[in-house]
Amino acid sequence: MTDTTTDRALILDFGGVISRTLFETHDETERALGLGPGTLTWFGPFHPESDGLWQAMQAGRITERDYWLERTREVGALIGEHWTEMRQFVRAARGADPDAVIRPEFRETLATCKSAGIRLAILSNELDLFYGADFRDKLSFLADFEVIIDATHTSILKPDPRAYSAVLDALALPAASCVFVDDQQRNIEGARDIGLQTVHFDVARPGSSYAEALRLLGLE
Repeated sequence: MTDTTTDRALILDFGGVISRTLFETHDETERALGLGPGTLTWFGPFHPESDGLWQAMQAGRITERDYWLERTREVGALIGEHWTEMRQFVRAARGADPDAVIRPEFRETLATCKSAGIRLAILSNELDLFYGADFRDKLSFLADFEVIIDATHTSILKPDPRAYSAVLDALALPAASCVFVDDQQRNIEGARDIGLQTVHFDVARPGSSYAEALRLLGLE
């Protein structure tokens, strides 16, 4: 790393930013679970007007965890299972090859940041809660992240200011030296409130969102 880059960091959310959303992989999920094509009809940010549960989450009437717990129950019931934890859904849908759902745009950005000496961190509300700790073991790129803060274990959820402070403290960097990327507007607003540079990740245009993060890091 060079002196001009080690004082900057890219802080990423995991689900939706590093990995593709479950909305984007309905075809793979249906095949993995033996469901007919088109069985899963909820598409969250890709078709919010047809997903009332997503609208409730965006309006703050339910949490993101509430949303996914309900979808977990629904999908489990479709195959005769009583699922009560998100990781049951994810393992069944993605357990065979979790690496396959990692965004290629993320891999390109990771390589660029490593080459430039940009420090790397993950700030997630539910990494192990949704995916299970063993999921991490299958993703070798996580070794490139200096800091991983997961509210599964801290119980401090974004947009609580303490969540952002924890990752900044671990990096020993000021907020202004870091770029935070998340796909949820409320988390972006919380990050801005403590002075982080932010990119509201567009799951429909991941390349553009990563390009903006690199621009803010001076790597355009």
